[in-house]
Formats: sequence, structure tokens, C-alpha cells
Amino acid sequence: MIGLGRRVPVFAWGEPTDMRKNFDTLACLVREQLGHDVLDGALFVFVGRNRRRAKVLYWDGTGLCVLAKRLEKGRFAAPWENKKPGAIEWTTSELALFLEGSELVGRVPLGPPAWKPDERVVRFV
Repeated sequence: MIGLGRRVPVFAWGEPTDMRKNFDTLACLVREQLGHDVLDGALFVFVGRNRRRAKVLYWDGTGLCVLAKRLEKGRFAAPWENKKPGAIEWTTSELALFLEGSELVGRVPLGPPAWKPDERVVRFV
């Protein structure tokens, strides 16, 4: 079971990915193409060209993990239909819907944005 909070950033790669890629080649793609550090705790989503397979790469604090899923019916949403170069940022709610096979992910906002603290908020200590 993967427990994710609302603050975990999720980035979907905006191009079809060769699903034969492993830990190291996906981490290289994150570092060189997306400009992110794979060890920062974010989740990185990759989708195959035929949209039947997807992989999620993340660092759990002790090592790199790859979650792979193959849909038996239907297809995953295509992040590259967004026409944005690079990565598309999703919420953890959108990731959950994506992994269930919802094709609405990336087309319409499906969840509230991740909460980010604001400097104007007064904090009591």
C-alpha cells in the first residue's frame, strides 16, 4: 500500500515512453529531460505509446520503486495530448483516477490543487 499525502508532487511525462525502460533509464529521463531530482520524493508517471501500460517511478526513502500497471480493458489517458512540452503536473487525486483508467485526467481539473503554505498566513507557535 502506498500512502500519499496531498503535498506529494506528481509529474506525468508528456510523450509516449518505451515501457521496456527500467529504474535507471527512467531516472535518467527524469533527471535529463524533466530537470528534476528523482530522489526528492515526487512521483513520475510514464505511459506507453499504445496507452495500455503505465509506470510510476518514485523514491521511498530507501530505494527507487517502479509501479507498473497494464490495463486489460480500456486505455490510460495520454498526457501528450495536452500539447505541453516536458512534464504535466497532476495532483495525487488525478494520479489515483489515472491508475484506475479514467481518461478525463489532464483534460479537466479533477481535484483541488495541492495546498501550499502562504507567507501571509499567521502561524502560532
